[in-house]
This record gives sequence, C-alpha cells and structure tokens, in this order.
Amino acid sequence: MSFALKMPKLCLMGVGAIEDAVNELSQQGIEKVLLVTDHTLTELGIVDPVINALKNNKINYSLFDQVTPNPTVTLVNQGLEQYQQEQCKGFVAVGGGSPIDCAKAIRIMSTNPGSITDYEGVNQVKNTGAYFVAVNTTAGTAAEMTSNSVITDENAQKKMVIIDDKQIPDIAVNDPTLMLDLPASVTASTGMDALTHAIEAYVSAGQHTLTDPTALEAIRLVHQWLPIAVKDGKNLEARDKLACAEYLAGMAFNSAGLGLVHAMAHQPGATHNLAHGVCNAILLPIVSEYNAQYVPERFCNVAAALGGNVTNLSAAEGAQQCINMIRSLSSQVGIPHGFSELGIKEQDIPQWIDKALADPCLGCNPHQPTADEVYHLYSEAL
Repeated sequence: MSFALKMPKLCLMGVGAIEDAVNELSQQGIEKVLLVTDHTLTELGIVDPVINALKNNKINYSLFDQVTPNPTVTLVNQGLEQYQQEQCKGFVAVGGGSPIDCAKAIRIMSTNPGSITDYEGVNQVKNTGAYFVAVNTTAGTAAEMTSNSVITDENAQKKMVIIDDKQIPDIAVNDPTLMLDLPASVTASTGMDALTHAIEAYVSAGQHTLTDPTALEAIRLVHQWLPIAVKDGKNLEARDKLACAEYLAGMAFNSAGLGLVHAMAHQPGATHNLAHGVCNAILLPIVSEYNAQYVPERFCNVAAALGGNVTNLSAAEGAQQCINMIRSLSSQVGIPHGFSELGIKEQDIPQWIDKALADPCLGCNPHQPTADEVYHLYSEAL
C-alpha cells in the first residue's frame, strides 16, 4: 500500500498572504462567499484585512460570525442555512480551529445529504464542496491545511472527529500579522496543541520518512519560539516561526495520524467546553510516558528536538528526558497542571472511557490501551 502525503493546493505564508490568497480566489470566478468566523474576531477587527481584500477584488460576502469554541451541530446547520439562503458559491474561514472546522462541516453539508453526524469517522464524505480559503489566526490547530474537523454533537455529548481528504481547503493562509494580538493564554494553548500534533505524528504507527522531518522541525520551532511569543505577543518573528511550526506539524499528522492524547482530550473538551490545546497539553506528558514504554527511541529523538542532550543516554533515559522537558515547557507557558484546576472531578471520568476508545485518532497510537489504562491515565491527569 502506498503512502499518501495530503496537502492543500496552495499554501501562502508570511506578511501579505491574505491579499495573495484573495487574489487567487478572484481567479475562480466566484461572486459571493460565506465568510465564517467568530464574533470576537469581528469585533477586534482581525477579520478586517480579509474583508478589505474581498472588497478590493469585488467579491461579495455573507458574514457568519456566530462560531463559538468547540462548534456544534446546531452551528453547522445555521451556517448551512445562511450559505444556501445567501446563494454563496464559495467559503472563506478566518480563525483558529473552531471557525475553520465549522466552515469545513458547512461545506460538507452544502454538497452531501443528511446530517453532519452521518460523516463522523474516516472517509465518509462523498462530494467535495465549493472553493475554500482558510485563513489561520492561531498557531496551533493546522485546521487550515488538514483533512480533519471536530464538531461537538450536543445530543450525544461528544466531539465527532471527521477525517476526509475532501475537507482540505484549497488555499491555506498563515499571515503572522493576524496573530500579533493573540492573548498569552491562547498562544500557550495553541502552541502546545501544535507540539502535541508533532509529537503524536512522530511516534505514530503511521509515521513515514516524509513526515518525520516536518514533525521534528515543528517540535524544535515550538520549543524555541513559544516561550518568546507568550512573553511578547507582538514579536512578529516569533509569530511567523510558530505559524511555520503548526503548519509543519499539520503536514506530519495529516498523513501520519495522531493518537491517544487527542482521543482522550476530545472528551473533556466536549463535556466541559474546555480549550482543546489545554486538554492536549495536560495529557501530553502523561500519555507520552505511557507510549514511551513501546517506542522509547522515538521519544528519545523528540528530546533531542526539544533541545536535550541525549548523546550518552539510553533510549529509555532519553524518553524520560523528553517527558520532563514537555512538563517544563508546559509549566513555563502557564498551562494548568491538571484537569482538577479546571473543575473536573474523578466522577467525570467514566463517561469518557468508551468514547476515547472509539475516537478515530486512537488508531495510529503506537500501542492500543485498555479501558482500565485509559481510566488510570485520566486519573493521573487530574
């Protein structure tokens, strides 16, 4: 079986990427797009450069800025209704993972029947939607270039993971000027999300020669630049390097897959509406210690990418250094030490076990855990 490296048709990075992306969009003959974002980004004026670029290129838009963190089935349905009523012919999403994932789901429903809940899992989407430009405003999720989306099913109280190449945007945009005013807490959360993507991709059962270099470089960049961006949010170089890091991590996991950290993190995020990056960051060292039993040499290499000296260490010793360095970075950027700081209690855990074990991300973990092991890992994360 061949290895598939999955990418957008066009990636635009750096200052000026927004104008270049909309210029490219104007060549597609699309008269009107659904502009998907969240109200906060609209109020802060972060969407303005995109709106101005659309106006300059005489592209009409219908603004759907109702997206909230952890977007729901209801939001997808609302966006779909607006897309159809406004007779839009394309999509532009501006934001982090939530607006881009919501736009992906609306796009699926614009050309496929039923409910978005019908498309949970891997390769369930039949028809590709209209032209799609995804403008990233955080350096974390890599939603602007991946085949993944995560939508919360309010009725089932779970996050649905939809993985399908037909979700990959046509153009991925990372302009660091949009990220300059990102709060320190969001910078930390999204940066640790990117680190989780890179580490899980590198130790994944689906890793490949083509994904290893991008994963390791993403790890190196996050380690070097995340503390700087958290301390000084207006450091343009730090923002640009983190945008490169999250994109490289996306390149890796979009083809190599993720693992147990994400499978577990989706559950408290769904039931307690917690930031995805924070959930990942809390679980990352704990799950890494579990996985290091099975692929210690991989975690030893991650330690080196994090700046550790593993020259005279065994694979197991290097893996332990890796876990210690993850904990140190997480603490340095202000991530909570455990879920208990976020109001989660021991009695919340049982409802998550079966859903974590059924999560599509789990398949690429280097070892498949038992229900008891997952329960123990959640408990340790409190």
